Parts: sequence; C-alpha cells; structure tokens
Amino acid sequence: MVILPAIDLLDGKVVRLAQGKRDQVTVYSDDPVAMAKQWVQAGASWLHVVDLNGAFDGTYSNVPVARKIIEACRGVNIEVSGGIRTEEALEAAMGAGAARVVLGTKACEDPEFVRRAAATYGKKIAVAIDAKAGHVVSRGWVTATVLSVTELARQMKRLGVSTLICTDVSRDGMLAGPNTQLLSDVLSVGPQEVIASGGVSSLEDLKKLKALEAQGVVGVIIGKALYEGTIDLGAAIKLLSTQHTAHSTQ
Repeated sequence: MVILPAIDLLDGKVVRLAQGKRDQVTVYSDDPVAMAKQWVQAGASWLHVVDLNGAFDGTYSNVPVARKIIEACRGVNIEVSGGIRTEEALEAAMGAGAARVVLGTKACEDPEFVRRAAATYGKKIAVAIDAKAGHVVSRGWVTATVLSVTELARQMKRLGVSTLICTDVSRDGMLAGPNTQLLSDVLSVGPQEVIASGGVSSLEDLKKLKALEAQGVVGVIIGKALYEGTIDLGAAIKLLSTQHTAHSTQ
C-alpha cells in the first residue's frame, strides 16, 4: 500500500483547500518542485499533483509545472489530476511523463471519453470518485450529480478503468479521518484498485486503511496532514510497509 503526497497547485503555488473550497486556501509553498523533492527525499515513490486552476476552470493549465516536477523527480511516479477534459489535455499530461492521469468530471459527463482513454492508455488512466453525502460531485467539486458512488464505480469498471480514487469531499483538508464506509461501498462493486483520499490525519487512520488492503485499497493520498506535520511521511511509509493485519495475511 503506497502513500501519495498531494501537491495541489493553484496559481503556481502549493496550497491546500478546506473541503475543496476555493476561498478557503492555505499556501504552503511557492516552489512546487522543491516541495516535490522534499517528499521524494522523505521516501515517496508516488506523488499526486493536482491542477486546481484546471479543476475549477476546466482547462488543464499546469502542464509546465507538472513537467518540471516529473523531470526533477526521475524514478518517482507522478500522478496528475485536475481539469483534464480534452484529448489534448490528456495527451499533454501523458507527454509530460505522467505515470497516471486522473479523470474526474469527464467520467460523470462523457463516459465514451473515458472508454477511449482506458483503451489507449490502460492502467495509466484512473478515475476520481469524489463524493458528498453518498453522491458524486464534479467540476472542482462544485456541481452535484445524481450518480451514487457505486453506480459510477460500476460504470467505470465496465469501461475498463481499474484504478479509482475515492475522496469524501466533506472531509478533505479537515483532518477528520477517512470515510471507510465510502471505500467499502466502492470496493463492494468488485475487483478494482482503490486509492483512498480525504481526511487522513494520523497513523491510526492509516492503520484503518491498511486493514482494507486485502479488499483492494492499494494507496492513500495525504495532503494537509503532511503539511501540518500531524503525519511524518517516513513513519507512515514504514507503518504501511511493515504492519500486517488479519486481513492482509489471509
């Protein structure tokens, strides 16, 4: 089970938002590449790089920054997300060297786009299931949909997507603990790899997620807890690589 430190980009700076709200922003660094290197030096093998400008505005605009991070962190897998809603944006992200590209809004609005992407890029395509009160939200988390999380998970499975990133929007940036019920709902759809996101605040939270590893939770995105220092990345990586639960030894 891997940890993906989150690098959320807004206007060229590394930030965290509370519950994804654009007006509740904390700036942690104005040097995304230096921040990426810091997490890599602490042991990260994956980074989750989000273009918040793209998520809100619909145009993936942080390709140059993502490329700089990818070039500066050779040998580390970079997952990019936020505002990838056209073939051109998808190709630009892949062309920059992304190990995986996350589709969010397009998964809700244009399943055929996702089908083509999965057919072309295989496991390098992931889909974000961003949930609020059990239903999927899109367009930077500001647009509610009628889709339930299980409906979207089922649909994505049919389209050939094998990796889902599940975020409880109400917990994101709030250090309120992960929503294990949301993860269980998505996992109930059947064999897929799930990456947990939102609310992780402590090593205890990571132990709860580790217990779901055998069911398909393969990773966890951590943002605010790393930036606020409530989780030490090195200690977290060690925990997830050494702790064995009853589930994972069966």
